[in-house]
Amino acid sequence: MKLLIAILQLRLEGSTMSSNSRKRRLSIPVQLNSKTKHVANDEESDSSEQGQDKQRSPSPLPGEPSMELPEGLLQTFYKTPGALLIAGHVSWDLVAKRDSNPTKRTHPNLYTFHKFTDRKYRLIVSGCSAGHSILISEDGNAYTFGRNTFGQLGFGDTTTRNVPELVPTLEGLNIIHAAVGRNHSLFVTGTGTVYACGENKCGQCGLGHTTAEILVPTRIKYTGAPIVKVGCGAEFSMILDCNGVLHSFGLPEFGQLGHNTDGKYFVTSTKLSYHFQTVPKKIELFFEKSKDGHMTLVDDVIIVDFSCGNNHTVAIDSKKRAFSWGFGGFGRLGHAEQKDEAVPRLIRFFDSQYRGVRSIHCGSTYSLAVNEHGVLYLFGQTKRTGEANMYPKPVHDLSGWSIRSVGTSNTSVVIAADDTVIAWGVSPTYGELGLGDIHKSTSKPKEVTKMEGLNITQVTMGFSHTLLLCDNSTEAVQQKLATIPTFNP
Repeated sequence: MKLLIAILQLRLEGSTMSSNSRKRRLSIPVQLNSKTKHVANDEESDSSEQGQDKQRSPSPLPGEPSMELPEGLLQTFYKTPGALLIAGHVSWDLVAKRDSNPTKRTHPNLYTFHKFTDRKYRLIVSGCSAGHSILISEDGNAYTFGRNTFGQLGFGDTTTRNVPELVPTLEGLNIIHAAVGRNHSLFVTGTGTVYACGENKCGQCGLGHTTAEILVPTRIKYTGAPIVKVGCGAEFSMILDCNGVLHSFGLPEFGQLGHNTDGKYFVTSTKLSYHFQTVPKKIELFFEKSKDGHMTLVDDVIIVDFSCGNNHTVAIDSKKRAFSWGFGGFGRLGHAEQKDEAVPRLIRFFDSQYRGVRSIHCGSTYSLAVNEHGVLYLFGQTKRTGEANMYPKPVHDLSGWSIRSVGTSNTSVVIAADDTVIAWGVSPTYGELGLGDIHKSTSKPKEVTKMEGLNITQVTMGFSHTLLLCDNSTEAVQQKLATIPTFNP
């Protein structure tokens, strides 16, 4: 809520967003002609240019701006620092691989939560398709660890790190937010500037080209209003500026960029490719659809928060309305159908009194929403069998719990609620629930009793691991934390 207020105040003070952009005519759907040539913000994104990418400078823009965001806005990002705990799959190069032979593991799975490093962090970040993580220390420095196949850790190489290490090129830049995709990473500095590294085959690093690997954090090709939040899908990226405007880039395959196209075209009669969005492009339109199929443009949309799944996004605006777009399989968009959406569409279920959305959290094939009264809703599917929730349905097992933080992964969910942790996820799981090696999975929410009383303030999840932040400022928590085992890879 503090972030929402700060963004609205900043927007009122210096907004440059044109109201005319909200009055354009909506045309949905539009099929992209295979002969259409795609141009993104004066940058060609056709794959025929990939041979020229190696000739380009890795940094498309000059250095870091010197003016920081307003102090009131920055303060909303400075969360209470805490000790780090980890559980799950920690053999990073095997994450999400079919060949998960135990003999190839560099470390055994952690089926209970372990203390990890002695450093305190104010922000922990991973993603539902990721085998790597970003940690932001008390002083705003970025530490990364995990899989590094495409340089997503930002060290200039592709060597996996089992222990968090300081990203040298970002040292001293005061990182306030970050996000990770399957193999790429985004970092936001205190000036509202975004840096990206990792896989860029689809333009998901936003540099204006599709060079396969970006080994060090590089400033994205964007010169608009300061950025206050970033998000990553598997192969796409989303950034939110201080005026409440979303911009997206990367793979448009399912319409997840929100630009009214899936970007498909035929290279030959049998070979399909995509017009990648290689620089941030503003999402212009938001619409609602009535039961009879009539489409209406939604005006005055100021986005205040969003979350990305593998191939979909759900966002909420200043009026607590929720919009979703991208891949619609299993009902993860909440529209009671499985149709893909290439333009942000209003979720009508939440567009009524007492149903406004407070926060949104996307997993790979599902979405979770917490309404203004603290009720948790699930739409989509967290497992690979059985029925899916085609529209938002309350998670009754969480009724009455005060939800503090939500972590979403490939198929599991971990939630900090009241003074404990609640987790669920069906097999196969890898220890990310922290329930122990006897009850490794559960289809219903179950309390992780060993976490009770540890004052967990943040939860984030990768594909098959979970990170927690524990506020250990009190002696009682310190004593309980001392009983938790330590992970020393």
